[in-house]
Amino acid sequence: MQVQVARVGKPHGIRGEVTVQVLTDAPEDRFVPGAAFIVEPASLGPLTVRAARWNKEILLLSFDEVPDRTRAEELRGARLFVETDELEDDDEDGWYEHELVGLEVRVEGRAVGTVAALQTMPVQDLLVVDTPEGEVLVPFVEQIVPEVDLEGGFVTVTPPPGLFELNREPGEPEPGA
Repeated sequence: MQVQVARVGKPHGIRGEVTVQVLTDAPEDRFVPGAAFIVEPASLGPLTVRAARWNKEILLLSFDEVPDRTRAEELRGARLFVETDELEDDDEDGWYEHELVGLEVRVEGRAVGTVAALQTMPVQDLLVVDTPEGEVLVPFVEQIVPEVDLEGGFVTVTPPPGLFELNREPGEPEPGA
């Protein structure tokens, strides 16, 4: 199984370094010289880490296959994956994006949309939910998303007032009402 561990950001300097959005709990184990990554889109990879360093709170990577800023610019937005036979994470309340995408989103037992993506943010993650009215960003915290049922194919959301109504015109009825 492939697990996404980073998303490439902008180039840093002229020697091919790039910033990365870290999507793993163990960056010091994943981003070491010699580590190889599967890249999406595949035409940009694979990539092998030449060096890794922190600049304040931003991880900077250089790759054997990226000699300069021009090539680094081509990587912007690329996703880095590792191949793993089993999930190493014993965290019962931790999920990977690929497990969440496609799950039905329910509010008070009623379907309101589908999980389209997971945005990993510095403070808290956000579920991107596609609804008939548009995209809604839901803070992925236990108080708002108390249940994730992978086997049942759904997540239960207890949104604060107005969260799912933001994209609705005034006076427009709730979906399913």
